[in-house]
Amino acid sequence: MTDEIQLTPTSHIVLGLLSMSGQATPYDLKQMAALTVGQFWTLPHSQLYSEPARLARAGYLTENQEPGGRRRKLYSLTDFGRAALKEWLGVLTPEPYVLRDPALLKLFFGANAHDLAESQLATHHQKLSEYEAYAAHDTGTGPRGPWQALDLGIRHERETISFWSEHTHNKTP
Repeated sequence: MTDEIQLTPTSHIVLGLLSMSGQATPYDLKQMAALTVGQFWTLPHSQLYSEPARLARAGYLTENQEPGGRRRKLYSLTDFGRAALKEWLGVLTPEPYVLRDPALLKLFFGANAHDLAESQLATHHQKLSEYEAYAAHDTGTGPRGPWQALDLGIRHERETISFWSEHTHNKTP
């Protein structure tokens, strides 16, 4: 059975993660998201627990519950779910990048740029180090999308570090 439902970014994250992993519990999805798309897309963990059941009711996923033990629910893509993911991936995204940076918001409203820059540099150097550590594991094989997204993240962090570095020299607000 398939029901037409509105697919959300969280829906597409669940479909995408399951396309990569084959099957997963909601807890597995939360863990995968934290290590992958959670690096650049914020979403409440509660959505990763409720969304698979909603997608299963609509026919995008299968749901199998373990017969014993913890009786976890395992989800996997149906053909309908694979088709929905493929269709979504084929739609071009003309929307501009959405930057939701609290530091940028504070800077806009008059925070001291020098003080803000010092804390931001530490934050972005740490994130750059994390991304570069992930990138060191790229073997050049397998799907390129995750590695390309990581490359953009590295470039973003480097540019952000460059921006904040310029403002550590300026001691005026």
